[in-house]
Formats: sequence, structure tokens, C-alpha cells
Amino acid sequence: SLFLHLFIIFSFRLLLLWMVASKVWDTEAKPVVFVCNRAARRALNIVAELESSVCTDLMTLSSAVLLPCTGFNVATWEEKSEQEKRGDIVASLKLLNENIRSIRNSTQPGCATMLLQRLDNNIRNYLLIITNLQLNGSVLPPSLSCVPQSTQSLRRVLQSYSQLISGKLESFILTLGDRCASQ
Repeated sequence: SLFLHLFIIFSFRLLLLWMVASKVWDTEAKPVVFVCNRAARRALNIVAELESSVCTDLMTLSSAVLLPCTGFNVATWEEKSEQEKRGDIVASLKLLNENIRSIRNSTQPGCATMLLQRLDNNIRNYLLIITNLQLNGSVLPPSLSCVPQSTQSLRRVLQSYSQLISGKLESFILTLGDRCASQ
């Protein structure tokens, strides 16, 4: 009975993941959909779902993760070019992605590995969308805007990731709203 219950939960989550992945495919093909559709952005953000996972409360990661740069001064942020903002966000996402992938590869199979795989996939989806946005100005290399802190707490990693998505990333996307008028 417990096995059946876990199987049903896993199957349901797999179906949800497939649904989100299919939405991501659409937004990857047309990143402007991501910019113009707040519901698509919300659907892609799976942090709350990951935080409610059974294994998150118990999880101390096997090694430290460098956290993305989440804080920003609004006035300074608004003065940055679209390319600089994207570079900052991409650098933070890549840093987190590399750390998560490294830990995932050294973790024994189980709940934690599945959770880290989903987090890794979600970060890569954001990277695909953000890097494929058509922006004004010349392309700049990704550059971190802070000295990253580290933690072994998965909960802290998820909180930091959520702050990046709802803070810098959302602020950046809102500045691109003029592209939606032509949709």
C-alpha cells in the first residue's frame, strides 16, 4: 500500500514535470512568451514544490554550494543595460547549476538525487530562456555582481534560488515588457 501510494505520487509528479517541460519547450522556442506571460513564468518556478518535498527538511548537502547573487540596489540595477542584467543573472544561474550538478553526481540515488535533478533541470530551463532572449546592445560575458556565499543547507539553496527568480530575474523581465505590445 505504501509502495502504491509512493508510485502514484511519483507518477503524478512526473506528469506535472512533463507538463511544465512542455510549457518550457514553448517558451524556449519563443522566449518572448516567457517575457509576456506571467502565468508561464509562475509555472516554471518550481521552488515551492521542491521545498515541500519530503526529503528537503532532512537534507544537508554533501558539500557546500555557492549561492547565486540575489541582492541588488534598485537604482544601480535600473542603470544597467539589458545585456549587463542578463549577464548577472546568467552568471548566478550557471554558478548554481554547476554546484548542484556536481553534488547531484556524487549523491547516492534516492529522493535527494531526484530533487537535485529537478532543480538542475529547472535552472537549465531558465538558462535556455534567458540566453535566447533577443536583447539590444552587444553581447557581454556573464559576470557575477557579488562574492558568492556558500551553504550546505538545501533549504537555503532553494530560498536563494527563489530570491533570484522573484527578484533580479522578475525585475529584468518586467523591463522587457515593451516587447509584449507587438504580440
